[in-house]
Amino acid sequence: MDDTRIEKRVGVQATSDRIWDLVSDLAGWSAWNPMDADVEGVIAFGGRLTMTETWPEMAPHQALAQIVEWQPRGRLVWAERRGFLFQSLRYIQIEELAPGNCIVAAGVRFSGLRGELFHDKHRPAIRKAHEAIAEGLKTAAEAG
Repeated sequence: MDDTRIEKRVGVQATSDRIWDLVSDLAGWSAWNPMDADVEGVIAFGGRLTMTETWPEMAPHQALAQIVEWQPRGRLVWAERRGFLFQSLRYIQIEELAPGNCIVAAGVRFSGLRGELFHDKHRPAIRKAHEAIAEGLKTAAEAG
């Protein structure tokens, strides 16, 4: 079985420091991220994150995830085992092309049989959610 992935990439006219300040302020995610509410945790290897995923056309999901990779001004990656044969890996990635000019990617990768089935069933809603996350981060970073 292959992993399935959805990703939204946007150009952002802001520094990677500005974008990272928004991403690393977990309590402030609600100001720019309309899909993940009540985000709490610690950004550290193995750190835990909790949040309520409120993706379009789906019931809210209480996520308990673990940070699997992070690099200041570069990326935040968290994983969740969502049940038997169902894992998700979500990420926000920042690529600085030049000072004040970045590409931001917000995405999710599902693995396991149930993960693939979930992806297939909810693909349009998952795509809308990650478009909203990337566009929200862009708007907030460029405003600040």
